[in-house]
Amino acid sequence: MVLSSSTLQLGPCSACGSSRLLTGLDHNGLKEKVLVSSSKPRNGYKKFRVFCSSASSSTDPLLVKAARGDPVIRPPAWMMRQAGRYMAAYQKLAKKHPSFRERSETTDLIVEISLQPWEAFRPDGVILFSDILTPLPAFGVPFDIEDDRGPVIQSPIRSEEGLNALHPLDLGKLQFVGESLRILRKEIEGQATLLGFVGAPWTIATYIVEGGTTRTYKTIKSMCHTAPHILRAILSHLAQAISEYVIFQVESGAHCIQIFDSWGGQLPPHVWEQWSKPYIEEIVGVVRQKCPGTPLVLYINGNGGLLERMKGTGVDVIGLDWTIDMADARRRLGPGVSVQGNVDPACLFSPLPALTDEIHRVVKCAGQTGHILNLGHGVLVGTPEEAVKHFFDVTRSIRFDIPSQDREAEETRVAA
Repeated sequence: MVLSSSTLQLGPCSACGSSRLLTGLDHNGLKEKVLVSSSKPRNGYKKFRVFCSSASSSTDPLLVKAARGDPVIRPPAWMMRQAGRYMAAYQKLAKKHPSFRERSETTDLIVEISLQPWEAFRPDGVILFSDILTPLPAFGVPFDIEDDRGPVIQSPIRSEEGLNALHPLDLGKLQFVGESLRILRKEIEGQATLLGFVGAPWTIATYIVEGGTTRTYKTIKSMCHTAPHILRAILSHLAQAISEYVIFQVESGAHCIQIFDSWGGQLPPHVWEQWSKPYIEEIVGVVRQKCPGTPLVLYINGNGGLLERMKGTGVDVIGLDWTIDMADARRRLGPGVSVQGNVDPACLFSPLPALTDEIHRVVKCAGQTGHILNLGHGVLVGTPEEAVKHFFDVTRSIRFDIPSQDREAEETRVAA
């Protein structure tokens, strides 16, 4: 395996998509005109018939190809939390619109914020500006976000009586998500991958049960023993609602979906196997049936003890945090699954040459196929925008040693 950039040659690692809005859009290798359902829109949502294909296509975005393990000329790159508080443009907008709920639930603001890093740095992935809690009111769980406490759920669900508040997902309450994705897809079509995302059932349940953020998770962890039937009912309801929400995002234009089981790493591996994994598997199964060509990424913060179990969920890509050695993760996961990550977010505060070295190290250890370059966690507040730009500039300079015909085809597509 040889990597090349405009300035150096790198040797082997030493440690080692449619509901399409425009006629003729190629989605996951299948061209189709837009087909609007003739049936009455469900929940006020204009439903588009989706054509998904499991076959790879030469016109797929670079990130989608890497997610599937197809040959690529370089690693695609994006960053978790790439749109956010470290950007001056975001800070300026947030002063005009101080409410996070307003920023994340208003179509024009969602689109503007999602495109800020795209316009500044040209990453290979543009992720919807939203929150994993955004769909909660659409299935019966209202919440607020307070400046000093973060998310707050006034009526946590911990009993059978509390379960009565839950109802099927009302997509009519999430039209701003669908509309934002449709606009974003049109804006970046043919230039980047559009990513949607959801929270995993266990992670969402921590907020619903605890009533907000927590450092101990003692209430929900105790429910595993004191009220397992209640917790299973919550998780089952969430798995169904989140499955529908994923499909809704794909129907609205998302090429790829990331599942954040952000707090899954707070569980011992055998407990995660019982209380998180089955519900992620349920989501993966539903999405595979409805949209088999849509790559799914699973990210868990603190997932070093869960890698092999994560692979067992059937997702296409395992997101790695920065505490895991990339070469070791590749050995443990084996073939058949791609990886994402895992530069330490703090490296973006280092001198730029040190950041360059770390990017090259991660890419070498990840290998030429099945790797999406990312951070091991979200961009930190205060990160210099210059460093973010450098991250993407360095990535674009890398070239893999692939057959010339594949290289020429991909370079032609990128140039176009």
